[in-house]
Amino acid sequence: MSMSAREQYLKDNPHIQQLLGATATVGGVSITGKIPDGFKDVLSKVAESHSASAVGQQYGRQSINAIKTKELVKKHIG
Repeated sequence: MSMSAREQYLKDNPHIQQLLGATATVGGVSITGKIPDGFKDVLSKVAESHSASAVGQQYGRQSINAIKTKELVKKHIG
C-alpha cells in the first residue's frame, strides 16, 4: 500500500489506528557445522604464536614433551 493510499484509508476508517512497532532484526549469527579449511589455517597460526590462549589450546599442536611438562607443572603447582 502506498503512503497516499494508506493516509486515505485511515481517513475513511477513523476507527482504525496505525500502530508503529520495531522492525525485525537478526539477533546474531551462529556457525553450525564444519569450520572452513582456510580458517583452520588461520587458527593454527594464531595457536602457534599464542599457545597459552584458548585458541592455542584448542587448535594448536604441541609436542609430547610440551604436554608432559604442562601436566607436571599443573600437578605440582595447581
